[in-house]
Amino acid sequence: MKSEFEFIKYIKKSYGLNAVGDDCAILPKDDKTDMVVTADMLVEDVDFRLEWTTPEFLGHKALAVSLSDIAAMGAVPKWAMLTLAVPKSLWQTDFVKHFFDGWTSLANRYRIELVGGDISSSPDKFVIDSIACGEVEKGNATLRSGAKVGDAICVSGSLGGAAAGLKILERNGGGESGYSGFIGRQLQPNPRVELGRFLNVNRVANSMIDISDGLSSDLHHICEASGVGAEIESNLIPIDEGIVREFGIESQSLALNGGEDFELLFTVAEEKISMVADHDVTRIGTITKHSEIIELIDGDARMKLDASGYRHF
Repeated sequence: MKSEFEFIKYIKKSYGLNAVGDDCAILPKDDKTDMVVTADMLVEDVDFRLEWTTPEFLGHKALAVSLSDIAAMGAVPKWAMLTLAVPKSLWQTDFVKHFFDGWTSLANRYRIELVGGDISSSPDKFVIDSIACGEVEKGNATLRSGAKVGDAICVSGSLGGAAAGLKILERNGGGESGYSGFIGRQLQPNPRVELGRFLNVNRVANSMIDISDGLSSDLHHICEASGVGAEIESNLIPIDEGIVREFGIESQSLALNGGEDFELLFTVAEEKISMVADHDVTRIGTITKHSEIIELIDGDARMKLDASGYRHF
């Protein structure tokens, strides 16, 4: 296996795991409602570094990454479970208490109840396992597989901010004033729960995913699931001007491949595009019939856009 995505394809095919493939698993609750359930793992020195963040920020992010998955399904978050593996060096401080302060602050914003979990010791690194559940009207969760030829491709917010924040942290631990906004995008992201719900309730989005691995990779996930292709225009990708000033030509790569923006990437029929006009949304391209072929258009030039976002392996 070359990547975690290829491994997921392998186990899906080998063991008939047909429910695997979206941001959340969809499980029946009752005659009117489905549950959507997601699980995320954050590992010290892989997904975060303790010297770059605070326990409050880390608690916030641990829940935010799961809420972003629920937002991508168009669901309302309801409850969560949290499992921690804590090194003794941290347990002997107030770290875990402050971690829960950050987690609870975001949970209270969305009235999410912590219903269980586990705490264990770790011989070395701090490890977080987050499970969250949401609810959506039966049969109406927004999937990756609904994109249609001719759909507009849209993204919320701006892209590349989290990746820019990470590069600044790698460079100097965030000591430069003036870039705290980008560092905040990396350390304390805000999930697009309200927008995801709006797009779902009003039947705006035909397909949707959150941008966790990077625009290039996550658009490939939609195209693969939907059996379609895409073309996006480089000059339409929303990139913060501060990133362009600081990183120049590299800013486009940060926006395409950086990941962890936790914005929403979705497709919408042309006749419904006006419904997002008053939201923080930008159209960046169009769904095509060329299955799983994605092209980046830059003026008169066209180039194949590979899935070059974050990979663990």
